[in-house]
Amino acid sequence: MGLRSLALICLAVLTLAGCATDKGYPDASPEQAAAAAYRHDGPPALTLYTMISNSSGSGAHTSLMINAPSQRVVFDPAGSVRLKAMPEVNDVLYGITPRIKDFYERAHARNTYHVRIQRVEVAPDVAQRALRLAQANGSVASAMCSSSTSQILRQLPGFEGIKSTMFPNNLADQFAKIPGVSERILREEDHDDKAVAIREFEDKLAQEGQ
Repeated sequence: MGLRSLALICLAVLTLAGCATDKGYPDASPEQAAAAAYRHDGPPALTLYTMISNSSGSGAHTSLMINAPSQRVVFDPAGSVRLKAMPEVNDVLYGITPRIKDFYERAHARNTYHVRIQRVEVAPDVAQRALRLAQANGSVASAMCSSSTSQILRQLPGFEGIKSTMFPNNLADQFAKIPGVSERILREEDHDDKAVAIREFEDKLAQEGQ
């Protein structure tokens, strides 16, 4: 391996530190994931989330929400937002109700990062295939969030032009070229520590008996 290639790999790992996490808990059981499954009545769609540093503009994390005919999930490779009400199996998050979806998005938007949210409606069979690919992918290694997401996308009809990449911003720019993509930016001024927001939300759910 040449010095230039090695330097690029090191740069990618440093840039993607935001999607590096040590998983210190076991996967949910298939029964728990099935019990939490949520079917959204909106049109089948793929939503790409890109978490971007407010200071440097570099991409820190990539994830993909899949609204398939059978259920809505988030493929969150090496992610760090986890809830009891959102069971996780191999980096696929289940139970993405409107309230959980809103929390997931807002948990990533804070005083140090904003979220680029890109959504495109797809055919039902495309969304269902995306779900199957995410479920079959398995847990993702640290700093490989964009690579694993791009590999899933490029296997879908209409997304064959997506090139494999380790850089969240690059994947978002490629995704923006897909016909029909809409985009919005989410900014908030919450504390940098996502664990605070997660703990507060968990406490609120517990008080409500959820």
